[in-house]
Amino acid sequence: MPIQERRERERAERERLIVTAARELAESEGWDAVTTRRLADEIEYSQPVLYSHFKGKNAIMAAVAVEGFAELAAELRAARTSAPSPRDALADVAAAYAAFAERRPALYDAMFTLPVDLPFASPKSPPPLQEGFAELRETLRPLAGEESPDVLTETFWSALHGLVTLMRNGRLRAEDHDIRMAALISRFSG
Repeated sequence: MPIQERRERERAERERLIVTAARELAESEGWDAVTTRRLADEIEYSQPVLYSHFKGKNAIMAAVAVEGFAELAAELRAARTSAPSPRDALADVAAAYAAFAERRPALYDAMFTLPVDLPFASPKSPPPLQEGFAELRETLRPLAGEESPDVLTETFWSALHGLVTLMRNGRLRAEDHDIRMAALISRFSG
């Protein structure tokens, strides 16, 4: 059994190495620079070794996205639980979400804008995706009143994601970001 355990540990380490290399390369040069050939060179393994872990680039991006959702959920949880009131929690969570997207643009793209094979809004969604949504839902639950917390959360998330994406792509004036965020919080907390 020790040999099998060692092989599993080595396999997990290689997989972790691949995901880390993909994230670092995407953050420094963009997702177009992330190819299986380039990753194989970066981690000093052959392309067949990469393919023994992942079916291709999209599968690697999905693994990166899942990792990103775990990180985002933790940041949203910290913002939500440290706020003194439900309205403050909503503002802090929205700010944490926007800051995450700004600090980690390639990771955010893998999570939300690039085509990855991950089931969203499904019981089959990976736990980190469910945890991220749950943090948003728990933030909005005290503000939902008679509304469905799930529907309110989906609507808030859609609006927040839209603002963040349009800002990142230069479609909205940067100088009005705080005003737009305040308007969003006001609409959902009042």
